[in-house]
Amino acid sequence: MKKLVMSAVLCAGLTMGAAVGLAQDAAAPAAGAAAALEKAGGEAAGGAKKIGKKDTTSFLAVVFGSGWLGVLLWAALFGCGMAGIYFVVDGAVMVQAKKVMPQGLIERVKSGMAEGDVMKALHACESYPGPMANILAAGFAHVEEGFDVIQDSINAAADLETERIMQRLTWISVCSNLSPMLGLLGTVQGMIMCFGSLATGAPDVAALALAIAQALWTTAAGLTIAIPAITCYYSLRNNANRLIMRMQAMTVELIKGLRNVEVVNE
Repeated sequence: MKKLVMSAVLCAGLTMGAAVGLAQDAAAPAAGAAAALEKAGGEAAGGAKKIGKKDTTSFLAVVFGSGWLGVLLWAALFGCGMAGIYFVVDGAVMVQAKKVMPQGLIERVKSGMAEGDVMKALHACESYPGPMANILAAGFAHVEEGFDVIQDSINAAADLETERIMQRLTWISVCSNLSPMLGLLGTVQGMIMCFGSLATGAPDVAALALAIAQALWTTAAGLTIAIPAITCYYSLRNNANRLIMRMQAMTVELIKGLRNVEVVNE
């Protein structure tokens, strides 16, 4: 189910990207080209007509007209956006109470501890794999070594599981920080192309417009990816912190009975 959801989101993202490009192509203004044709006279008019035939304002023209480096930057931006969607969906699926601390695990462990049967509680952990099950299993594995050792084992396992959860969420933050930098690099490239065109003395209007469009579009694309990504990251991180605190409190409650419990061998 998780893979199907992620695949659907990725397909939706690709479809949205294509739709944006097609919409931009359809709405590209022709006023600049028309003005250039009206002002140019004689031989210059012929040159202006030649330039006017090339669409320099559409999204696809910006992407494919910015050189190999520009195409590479756009591919990186789209890849960063798709990766951000994937990690947001993955984090939303992972950071849920039923995933971190399933109710069935809690009930079976409580039942085993009430009967004084640690092995039953350990088997329950094996039946419900996850962060809380790993923490409890680490404690039950040292039940014969004393309660202090059990607590140390549980604390170490809790730190490890917390770090695993946070590391997976951190990839969302990576995407949110990387996309504006890619957009800034595209902006720098566009400005270099712009000033390079001006340095010729008689700049090509079409090339100048294309360079400026490249600079603005990459900045907008980077921010469009970063803003939702960073919002989702902090939302999921805060939710994960709340779940981790609940899990730790529940774990402490479940292992209190290990102070006097005896191991039941099957």
